[in-house]
Amino acid sequence: MNKRELGTGGLEVSSIGLGCMGMTFGYGPAADTGEAIKLIRAAAERGVTLFDSAEAYGEANEKLVGEALAPVRDQVVIATKFGFKDGNSAAGLDSRPERIRLVAEQSLQRLQTDRIDLFYQHRVDPNVPIEEVAGTVRDLIQEGKVKHFGLSEAGADIIRRAHAVQPVTALQSEYSLWWREPEQVILPTLEELGIGFVPFSPLGKGFLTGAINQDTKFAENDVRNVLPRFEDEARQANLALIALLGDIAEAKQATRAQIAIAWLLAQKPWITPIPGTTKLHRLEENIGADNVRLTADDLKRIETAVSEVQIKGDRYTAAQQKTVNR
Repeated sequence: MNKRELGTGGLEVSSIGLGCMGMTFGYGPAADTGEAIKLIRAAAERGVTLFDSAEAYGEANEKLVGEALAPVRDQVVIATKFGFKDGNSAAGLDSRPERIRLVAEQSLQRLQTDRIDLFYQHRVDPNVPIEEVAGTVRDLIQEGKVKHFGLSEAGADIIRRAHAVQPVTALQSEYSLWWREPEQVILPTLEELGIGFVPFSPLGKGFLTGAINQDTKFAENDVRNVLPRFEDEARQANLALIALLGDIAEAKQATRAQIAIAWLLAQKPWITPIPGTTKLHRLEENIGADNVRLTADDLKRIETAVSEVQIKGDRYTAAQQKTVNR
């Protein structure tokens, strides 16, 4: 796979990473551990070097990532996150320095490693000055337990303040053809400061693949059951985008997912999306986007097509949106 550099500290990663959240959390029943480990190893064998986990995805997530990558530890970049009380996203935020240190130690153990390559604050904690957060991660970097500092869903002011204390290597936030809010302020800020961008949900939580329609039923504990953008009326309206993507994909002899990922790659050379999956054929499809080259005319056509569709529904519930620093 092609490589990209995140930030200015020399962190090189594959142009497409693997988001591991859905293997244990968020999208229905957890995948079989053995099968998930096989998938992660298959990704590494195919050139993926950036693997994304978090304390909030459950201990099992970090453990399977650690076990899967142990044989190739020095050839990959492992990212994980801190920021929630007791590692529970429903329990509220907690980025106190002592909590960050505890999470770091626990993550190191679960990941079977001596360093965390990219340590993100999962969500901005309004009760802890970002300077304290950045200073704590700076200390962990000086101690050799962490290599790079990241933020997730942070706003421009927080990014600047954190970066002044400890250079931020990457920001992780949602960004895709159906969620383009980062283009307004975030991307210009990152470009100015030399910070990389790692979009999660680059396939719109599966919607942009075309595999979801108005009749799709999700598992009981699938987060999409409560997201406004996946409500029946919104889903029906948003299918117009899928039809347009299908036309563009057919013309490029690619899939909708590959067009969506290739579009992200074409936006900036310091963007590395992390689509997630539990299926080998989807993994191969996603990383195949690295070989899809979109011309200026292709990008113009995509822009014209997307502008014709009014995306319906918020991406988060009101409670979830409160944790986003915008």
